[in-house]
Amino acid sequence: MVYKTVQARHIVQKVVHLILQLAAFVLGVIGICAVFKFHDMAKIEDVYSLHSWIGIATISLFALQWLVGLLTYMVPQTAMTRKTLLPWHICGGRTLLYMSIAAALTGLIEKATFMSLRHSREARLLNFLGLSILLFGIFVDLSVALARYV
Repeated sequence: MVYKTVQARHIVQKVVHLILQLAAFVLGVIGICAVFKFHDMAKIEDVYSLHSWIGIATISLFALQWLVGLLTYMVPQTAMTRKTLLPWHICGGRTLLYMSIAAALTGLIEKATFMSLRHSREARLLNFLGLSILLFGIFVDLSVALARYV
């Protein structure tokens, strides 16, 4: 998305992409640390749900994606290496987008289950939030997928 929205030289776009992804990773790690701290204080078991498994897998693969991207696109490499890895890098990013959506939606379902929400305003709000997250992810993915045709 940065490559289509930031009108600048290619190196500036790369650095903005790198920084935004690093910020997202740092915020994700802070969120996971907060969850583990809360679970310790409330004496709740850690990593017991599908939501937590998807979340841990997503942040782990995101770290790997970021590191491989850093070593491939910010450290001098041959043009052939970069060109060969680019489709895999894009596919990995799109996969991580959908993994993060799955983590968010399973988290909403988990919260609704714990709160025993059925036919209430809170349940409708969670459903609206879930649909909004899903639609946002679909439109982001479409913009990435169709970017080469624009």
